[in-house]
Amino acid sequence: MAITKSAKKAFRQSLKRRTKNLSIKQKIKSLLKEVKSLVSQKKTEEAKKLLPQVYKVLDKASKTGLIKKNTAARKKSRITKLINSKS
Repeated sequence: MAITKSAKKAFRQSLKRRTKNLSIKQKIKSLLKEVKSLVSQKKTEEAKKLLPQVYKVLDKASKTGLIKKNTAARKKSRITKLINSKS
């Protein structure tokens, strides 16, 4: 356990950041899963409506450093390619 005052604060900060990061990563996963399930159900129009949401979450995550820029670009590219191939 942390001993110094600054170490205790750093620990508190890391816990807050961890919970926030985990929630954002979970949101990314759930959105991608939802889009994939819509595409598999042949509901491409609904999947296309979710696309801006997916882009926004991925861009924000890459901007803050939660995921790398190329990872976000790859995920966006693959999900768009999936939707376009099924429509």
